[in-house]
Amino acid sequence: MNTTTPQQLLAQIAAIQHMETGKLSSYVPGGRSADAGPYYKLQCWVDGKNLTRHVRPEELPALKEALEGYARFQDLTQRYAQLFITKTRRELATSVKKKIRPYSRHSRANSGKKWIG
Repeated sequence: MNTTTPQQLLAQIAAIQHMETGKLSSYVPGGRSADAGPYYKLQCWVDGKNLTRHVRPEELPALKEALEGYARFQDLTQRYAQLFITKTRRELATSVKKKIRPYSRHSRANSGKKWIG
């Protein structure tokens, strides 16, 4: 059973120092030797457009950490939401059930209407 509290999840979210969205891909440009090593690009959607940017080799470790930070953020916020969804469902299930009145031909909604037949 998961005993993580919402406060613990919020503390873990707050501890994330760097985030980046997108997908990191490696590629070898045409006309280049594969021995030269791969190039990297980061693709992400911004304002409905797919943006791509070149990533320098020295940026790679920090970028990977930032991408992992965003994935961790997504996971933690999903778990946080699930805690409250579960709590809400439990509270709704145990709350006082709505009283259901038995069907009556003489209900208040029809009391002012007369049958025309």
